[in-house]
Order: sequence, then structure tokens, then C-alpha cells
Amino acid sequence: MPQITPTSKIVIVGSGVFGISTALWLARAGYTDVSVLDMQDTAAAGYDPLSGIDSASADLNKIVRFSYGAEIEYQRLATEAAGLWGEWNREVEGAEEGGGGEGRLWWNTGFLRMSASGELGAFEIETLRNMEKEGIREFQFVCDDDADIARAKERGWAHKLDPCRRQERFGSHKAVLDSTAGFVYAYKSCAWAQHLARREGVKMVLDPVRGKVVDIASGGDGRPVVATADGQEHVADLVVVAGGGWTPSLIPEVQDLLETTAGSVATVQIPRDRADLWERFAPENHPVISWGSREGKEVYSLPRDENGVFKIGWRKTKWTNFQDVRGNRISVPKTAHVTEEKETRIPLEALNGIKEYIALNFPELTPLGISSTRLCWYTDSIDNSFVVDFVPGRPGVAVCSGGSGYGFKFLPVLGREVVKILEGKGAETVYGRMWRWRGGGEDAGGEDGDGDGESGIDGRRNGLEEGEQGPRVLAKQKMAEVEDWKFT
Repeated sequence: MPQITPTSKIVIVGSGVFGISTALWLARAGYTDVSVLDMQDTAAAGYDPLSGIDSASADLNKIVRFSYGAEIEYQRLATEAAGLWGEWNREVEGAEEGGGGEGRLWWNTGFLRMSASGELGAFEIETLRNMEKEGIREFQFVCDDDADIARAKERGWAHKLDPCRRQERFGSHKAVLDSTAGFVYAYKSCAWAQHLARREGVKMVLDPVRGKVVDIASGGDGRPVVATADGQEHVADLVVVAGGGWTPSLIPEVQDLLETTAGSVATVQIPRDRADLWERFAPENHPVISWGSREGKEVYSLPRDENGVFKIGWRKTKWTNFQDVRGNRISVPKTAHVTEEKETRIPLEALNGIKEYIALNFPELTPLGISSTRLCWYTDSIDNSFVVDFVPGRPGVAVCSGGSGYGFKFLPVLGREVVKILEGKGAETVYGRMWRWRGGGEDAGGEDGDGDGESGIDGRRNGLEEGEQGPRVLAKQKMAEVEDWKFT
């Protein structure tokens, strides 16, 4: 691994969560020559997906949660990140007063982990035990426990214990409300992080030609050379590849560790003139919800945004899309705007899972129908834990990826831990050991889901062993069309 100094030339590929957080913390640590390359102009678009930005980070909103089963290290890091989200909120609100704010980022709406069956699962019970050990069990409300219900009433959370009226309609409601959790506006948060990085001196090259990395090679002196689509070569002391779903295409060596996959997302547009629905699904009145995790449902939803967009995600299956990349068959993104082959549809199976969730839990929304769909592309790791390490046999090249659908919540603090690894201190830190380069079948923790997944503690390969012959390949799916958006 290279020995970097404060004046080392460092190039980061990708301006999403992993890239921009790393750039910010490198600059804060005193590194003065840090550049970020990205083929999308995330600055001009403010990361807004409606402005044509395609990445997992450029999303409407993401879940911030602290329920990690037995994985106490991720729970602690998420709890620390929450404090920094609070600081960012105060900074943004202060900037707003001066006319330069981006809008509130973090919303403490609570997170309702709702069972689709009649019992709480083992993961939920283990999470409660760990929160008891950490001294934060008092902020968790089991929805059919009399003492917890009373405490929720005292603290003003009772109205979020059963927003789907499941006890009234079905006679049973098994769930836990985490009153410490909520969501962040993803695109606004990335824009704010980029603003902070620029303020610290980080240079940005965000352009479809000048910022598009086409190759990373080794120069004659052993230093890495980054080639961009404009024909330029950028010699660096350290290259950090944080390209999200494009990472395996740039670093083929990660194929046994990382795979590009897509979650399925749909939205329902809530009209402003429906005051009943507008108020009910507002962040002040509605929590983040997951339904049927580890029970074969794997659906989540977030409160509506300021424009009335109610987002629902389906995570039961993560789709792949294989193409030829430098002689290898690698799963790559297929997005709405950036890729040569474009896609806005989701598989019919996923749409039907989302419609089932709405029909059972929010039947009043069925007349509105689905408003939009999209695939959310990111990288799953072999065990759902991040991969942050130097690439074996590639001096000066590191990979920083493997968010596995839950990395966004760590945006304010992730780069701090990445910097320690880049400085060669990975073996000395718990996260450096967890996120190291590893082989098949090794268990490094983590979870699975688009901002709200489940644990990977069983060491499974997370589908990476399937390859193109597996059942998750997008080309094998029946895709949902607009006519499928209506409820019958």
C-alpha cells in the first residue's frame, strides 16, 4: 500500500456517498490535493434524480435506522452518524437563514418494523436485546406491550404505533417502533456534503467526458494512471474507486467480492387537495415502515415528501444485468438516463409485491395507482458488509464500495473510517478489519436492503455465486408496464 502524505495527489472516482464522504474527510485530515471525478454533473443537478442523475445516492430519500440484530458495530456507527446528521441539520438551517441552505436533511420520524405474521422474528428480538445492552431500549416501543405503549403515549409517539390500523382491521399488530430512527433527503444530503468538501478545498471534475473514467492502469513508475473519456491521463499517488454500481466495471478484481444489483422502487403521488391523505402521510404523522422483513415480503416505505411523493421499495430480490466488460461478463447498471440501454420499468413480480403492500396496509391509496417506477442500482458485497481496502496487485489503487443498499445513513461519518484504512491503519480499527478485502464465504457482517435491509451474519454469498445463469437476471424477467400500475 502507498504511504500517502498531506501533499499526495489523490483521485476519487465517484461523487456518491462513499466518494464524497471520503473526499470530505481526507480534506479535513489535512490532505491538500484531493480530486473527485464523476461522469455525472451532480453539482449542477444537485443530485436530484428528477434532473437526470442516476445513482443509488441520487435518490429522493433514504432510511436512517439503528436496528442491526447482533451487529453491534454497525449499530454504534449508525448512532454516531445520527449525531452528525443533527449537526448538519443545524448547519443547513443556519445557511437557510442566510439564503444559501439546501433544506432540512434529517427527519426523526421513527421507524416502524412491522411483521407480516403474528410474531416478532429472531432478528427483531436480538436487536431489542442489543439495544438493552447499549442503554437505548427505552426508545423502542413494542406495539402490543402495555408498558411500551404507555411510554410511547408519554413521549408523543402513540400516533405512529399502528398507522396502518392493523389491530383494528386484522385483530393483530406485531411491530416495534424505533423512535430514534427516521429518514434523510438523499439528494439534498449529498449536495450538502459536496458543498462541505468544496469548502475544504476538494476539487471536482463532474462532466460526462472529462469526468468519465474509462481505465485505471499502472504507470512506468508504479503509480496509478486514471484515463478519462477526453483522452487525458491523470497520474496519482492514490486512486480510490467509489463508483457505486459501476465499481465492478472499473475494477474487475472485485468480481468475487462485489456485484452490481438493483432494488425496485415505486411511488404514489398524493394530491395536495386530498387533505386527509396529505396530513396522514406527512413526516410529522407517519413513520418509516418496513413490512415482512425476513418473512418473504421485504417491503419498505417512507413518508411523503414536500411534493406529495410517497416512495415504496421492494427488496425481496436484487436484480442483475450482465454485459461484456473488457472480456468479462459483469453485472452493470441499466438506468433511466446515463446508460446506453435505458430502463425505467421494474419487474412485474416486484410491482405486484409493492401493490400487495399498499392494498393490505394503505387501501385508501389504491384509487391513486402507482405514479412511477425505477431500478435503484448499487453494489452488494459477498456478505453485505462494505469493502474498503487496497486492491491486491494494484499499487496505489483502493476500492470503497459494497454499500449493499444500506450505506447512505453513514454519509457524515463513513469517510473518517475510510481515511484510517487509506493511511494503513485498517488492521488497527474494527471497521478496517470488517471491511478488508476477503474471500468467498468469509463472514464480515452487514445487511441487505435499500436503506433498510437485514443482516448478512450467516456468511452467505448473497447471490454472487449465481452468475448469469441465476434467476435474478433482468433479461429473464417480465417487466411491468404502465397499464400494470392500476389496482384492480
